Amino acid sequence: MASFRDRVNEVVKNIPRGQVMTYGEVAEAAGSPRGAREVGNIMSQNFDSSVPCHRVIKSTGEPGDYNRGGEEAKRALLEKEGYRFN
Repeated sequence: MASFRDRVNEVVKNIPRGQVMTYGEVAEAAGSPRGAREVGNIMSQNFDSSVPCHRVIKSTGEPGDYNRGGEEAKRALLEKEGYRFN
């Protein structure tokens, strides 16, 4: 059976360009509804460009941190892909 990290990465790889999921939604889709914090940890350690971790946001709708340039870089990437923040 795949590890939680592998399942999370697979879920995130399938988030379409211009769309987002929250950390909690990713956790639930990966089989651990209470694993949002762990999803955040996994995303913070991700340097694999095939895993678009910038598409995972906070439940408040804010971008959250991003290990490749911070919150503003994450916001800019999402807006470039067509996502609009409220």
